Amino acid sequence: MQTSWTLTNAFSDEIVTNLAKQLTIPNVLARVLLNRGIDSFDQAKSYFRADIEHLYDPFIMADMEKAVTFIVDALQNKRKILIYGDYDVDGTTSTAMLILFFRQLGYFVDYHIPNRIQDGYGMSIETVEAAHKKGVDLIITVDCGITAIEEIKHARKLGLDVIVCDHHQPGPELPDAIAVLNPKRSDCPYPFKELAGVGVSFKLAQAIAQKVGHSFDELSKLLDLVAIGSAADIVPLVDENRIIVREGLKVLNETGNLGLRALLRNTGLAQKTIGTGQIIFILAPRINAVGRMGDASRAVDMLIAQHESQAYAIASILEHENKQRRNLDEETFKRAVDMVESKFDPENDAAFVLNSEEWHLGVIGIVASRLVEKYYRPTVMISTENGIGKGSARSVPGFNIYDALEHCSDLMMTFGGHKYAAGLSIEKEKIEELRERLKTYTEQNLTGDMRVKTLSIDGELAFSEIDDKFMRILKMMAPFGPQNMRPVFMSSNVQVVGNVSVVGKNHLRFRASQDGIIFDTIGFNLGGLLHRVTSNPKDLEIAYLVEENEWQGRISTQLRIKDIR
Repeated sequence: MQTSWTLTNAFSDEIVTNLAKQLTIPNVLARVLLNRGIDSFDQAKSYFRADIEHLYDPFIMADMEKAVTFIVDALQNKRKILIYGDYDVDGTTSTAMLILFFRQLGYFVDYHIPNRIQDGYGMSIETVEAAHKKGVDLIITVDCGITAIEEIKHARKLGLDVIVCDHHQPGPELPDAIAVLNPKRSDCPYPFKELAGVGVSFKLAQAIAQKVGHSFDELSKLLDLVAIGSAADIVPLVDENRIIVREGLKVLNETGNLGLRALLRNTGLAQKTIGTGQIIFILAPRINAVGRMGDASRAVDMLIAQHESQAYAIASILEHENKQRRNLDEETFKRAVDMVESKFDPENDAAFVLNSEEWHLGVIGIVASRLVEKYYRPTVMISTENGIGKGSARSVPGFNIYDALEHCSDLMMTFGGHKYAAGLSIEKEKIEELRERLKTYTEQNLTGDMRVKTLSIDGELAFSEIDDKFMRILKMMAPFGPQNMRPVFMSSNVQVVGNVSVVGKNHLRFRASQDGIIFDTIGFNLGGLLHRVTSNPKDLEIAYLVEENEWQGRISTQLRIKDIR
């Protein structure tokens, strides 16, 4: 699929130059800041110095006072507390973080993570009843619970108290819980709405710490887990998320968490600098893998391990299951592509709804994302068993898949999620109608520009501008993620120096030269562009990210290619 390049040029050269002079930074980086809504010295100061003291008061959040008062009383009266999490990275890090926090306070709490295959997402009547039989007095949900209306009603009937700690979009009715912590509540005055589940859990821990006089320095040792959960959940890395992830990365790079240390050793990251990229592409898939393939509680056990032997044993399991997951992912992707090519019109159809009894529930979300990347269409993948389909939906920029599913809500048993990712369950005989209804809705709402893969470029850059000062300021813009993406630059009149090769799994590697200045480049999964480099190696335009490459203790500047023309 061809990619359209869009050079962001919304600001005059005069505005760019003025900001660059105020901040004493290169013009091209001033343009990057402007593109991200930072147009004054004071805003830039807040952006570059996103420090921990700028966190919001957790008690601004609706119901926080009620939640904290109730939990502190429960702890003092030795009531049995259960943390009820989700099986993804956000859910498991939320669960582990609160367990370790209560351990800091000197209290033991139990936890439960539903099995993705057997239990599905969120709370269920069965697990509520199981908690009651175990003598649980208080359930604290993390990264789930906001839509568990009936389950929480049932819990209250059994005499169980529930505090909901979630970040997903609330429905028209809030659960009947002691407290409902969710910044997305319409009546919640909390100034930042885009915390991950682990971010909301951290705000709860922060509030409890303030209430009981617990050291914030001790609490902040858990920010490594908060950074991992936040980055993995692809929340906007602006405002409070930016602070949390930035500070959490500092903790992660010197972590004392035995489970994370084992994971870093197993993945070869132990002696390397870890950023959001390493979390998203290396750490998160391994934590996710045990939940996708079976029991996610093993990830929590690793993250709360108190003995090295236990931590390393579970980290090895994560590595093994991640390899299995990747093999399954690849096989499922090939079958899904065959289905799209044979049963749909990839060029003209506005959306795909695919279903099969052979697909593993643990990988359909990943594969749906890969299909969106390949075809640039909203995609729903459904795994069916015993007449019931469980699905994952993914979308393209600009198209709200949650709204699309809501339009078809009468067909589904359950659904929930975000703008670009959602989950659902549906009776098998209704899948065909969902396919038709979603297709009609998408045709009406998926605009022409949403159907074309677009690469937004922050500015044109000469190789001579990529110097030490440029790299120092670029690093200060981290952590990178949604709404603060690593800037994309373009350069013209680029020549290829030496040999071009395709390495690893379809990665394009060559050396690029402009006006005698040479950089190593890597284009992940861009082996298909080999012909563009070899057919005209003396007059190329390249779009790329500028990053540091760490290899055998040596750090060098590298260009990560996004496209070539």
